[in-house]
Amino acid sequence: MALYKAMGFLFLGLGFIGVFLPLLPTTPFILLAAGCFAKSSESWHRWLLNNRTFGPMIKNWQENECISCNSRRVALLSVILFGGYSAAFALANPYLVAFGTALILFTIIYLLRMNVCEQKSQDSD
Repeated sequence: MALYKAMGFLFLGLGFIGVFLPLLPTTPFILLAAGCFAKSSESWHRWLLNNRTFGPMIKNWQENECISCNSRRVALLSVILFGGYSAAFALANPYLVAFGTALILFTIIYLLRMNVCEQKSQDSD
């Protein structure tokens, strides 16, 4: 139980860092953190579920195994724009460029393979 809680904090931290660093994907780390907290800490799991930013994404994943189209679009654009810039212009070491590019490609493939939640129509007939 303590291991799951520690891993939950690790993934939560990586997800938080991923908000600012485009080479780290936020969504998978937050979902992993939620899974770890679900097994170890009801209070931290509840905190994540009630979080205004991450709560809806976690609920979608837990109930339907999907993310919103907007979340995927933002994640893809962030990874491509900021990660691409970092790999192309900010990194000088060719090994870091290769590692960064591989991480970007892995993240893009992962995001494209995630299911997208169907939008519920809001017709007012």
